[in-house]
Amino acid sequence: MFTRRRSTVLGSVVTGMATCLALSLTTSPATAAPTPASASPAFYVPPTSLPAPGSVVRTQPSPLFLQIPGVANSFPGTGRRIMYTSTEVDGSRTAVTGTLINPSAAWTGRGARPTVVLAPGTIGQGDQCAPSKMFDFPVSVDLTKPTIGANYEFLFAYLLLTQGVRVMLTDYIGLGTPGIHTYVNRLEEGHAVLDGARAALAADKLPAGSPVGFWGYSQGGGASASAAELASGYAPELNVRGTYAGAPPADLSKVVSAIDGTSIAGAIGYAINGLVDRYPPLKTILGAETNATGRAALAATSTQCIGDSVLQFGFHRTNEWIRSGKSLSQVLAAHPEAQRVVDEQRIGTLKPNAPVLVDTGINDDVIPHGQVMQLVSDWRRQGANVTVITDRTPAIFPKLAVNHVLPDLFAALPALQFIRGQFDRS
Repeated sequence: MFTRRRSTVLGSVVTGMATCLALSLTTSPATAAPTPASASPAFYVPPTSLPAPGSVVRTQPSPLFLQIPGVANSFPGTGRRIMYTSTEVDGSRTAVTGTLINPSAAWTGRGARPTVVLAPGTIGQGDQCAPSKMFDFPVSVDLTKPTIGANYEFLFAYLLLTQGVRVMLTDYIGLGTPGIHTYVNRLEEGHAVLDGARAALAADKLPAGSPVGFWGYSQGGGASASAAELASGYAPELNVRGTYAGAPPADLSKVVSAIDGTSIAGAIGYAINGLVDRYPPLKTILGAETNATGRAALAATSTQCIGDSVLQFGFHRTNEWIRSGKSLSQVLAAHPEAQRVVDEQRIGTLKPNAPVLVDTGINDDVIPHGQVMQLVSDWRRQGANVTVITDRTPAIFPKLAVNHVLPDLFAALPALQFIRGQFDRS
C-alpha cells in the first residue's frame, strides 16, 4: 500500500515538473515566466509605518498555475498575493509577503474549513525567488541576470487545496521585500509562519480561534518546527491543530557540516548572509576569516535562487572561502561568539503546543538523520506529542541531495493524512 502511494506521489511530481519544463521552453528566451502586471515591484515595497504583527498590509489578486482564466471557482481556487507584518529578532516590525489561496474544493472534514501555512523549502535568497512571484507559473528563467527560480511548493499547496484546505504560502522575511532573506533564522522564520497564519485569518475576517496547521520540509521543516514551538509564547490565540515538519535543520552546526561539499553547498552562503545581517559580531569574525573567494561567494549567493547556486557552487567546499583553509564549521566552532549565534538557531528547546509529524531519511545527505532524531528526543522529553516517519531509501549518488528530495515526495500523502486527522479531531 505504502509503495503504491509513493509511486503515485512521485509520478504526480515528475509529471508536474515535466509540464513546467515543457512550457518554459515555448516561452520567451529572455524570461520564461514574465512577472504578471499584478506582481509589480511596487507591491513588495512596504509602507513606512507597519501595523501590529499578523496584520494585513495589502492584498492583490494572484493568478494561479493551471487555473482556467475567466472560469469562476475553477481549480485550484482564488489566489491573493498578500503583504503582512511580522517581527525580526530584535522585535522590530517588518513586512512579509506570501500567497493566500481559498480552494475551489469543498472541505468535507469536521468543523470549519482549516488553514495551513506552508513554509517553503530552500528556494534561494534573491528577491526574484519569492514563491509569490511564481504562482502563475512555477518556473522563472531570466537570461539577463542570469537566474532560474522554481516554486516547487505549488505541488504540495495544490495537494492541500484538493482537500478543501485554505493555504497560505509565506515568502519569509526578506524574500521579495527589502533587506536580506534571513535563511534558517529560527525566530524570524517561526514568526513569519505564525504571523502568516494570523494574516490569513484576518484577510477573510475569520475568528482568531479558527483551526490552523503548519507544513514544511527542509528549510520549511525548520520554519514549521520553529512555529510549532514558538506558538504558545508568540501567538497564543492561534488554534494550532498540528504541524508537519519534514527534515528540519534543527542543529545548524551539524547541518552546515553535512551540506558542505554537496550539490547545494551554496545554501551555506544563504545562512551566513542572513545571520551576519542580524548578528554584527559574526560579521566582524567572518570579515577577518574569509578570503576574496569567500567574500565573492557570499555576495553572489545573496542574490541567487537555489538553481543558480547549484550551478556555481555545487560540490565546492567552504575551505575555499577561508584564509586558513579550514572549513566554515571549524571557523565557527573556534569563535565562541560565532558558535553562540549558531546555537541560538537550535530548535527543540521549547515544547510544541499541538501534535507534530516529523519526517526524516536515514540516508539524507543534506539534513542529517541524527540531528532530526535529537529534535524528536528533545521535544518528547518535554512531553510533546511527536510522530516520526523514517525513510529508509538506500543511498543514491551521495551528496547530490537525491536522498533529501525523495523523503519529501514519499511523505506527502502520510503528511496530508496526519494534518487532516488533526483537523478532524474534536
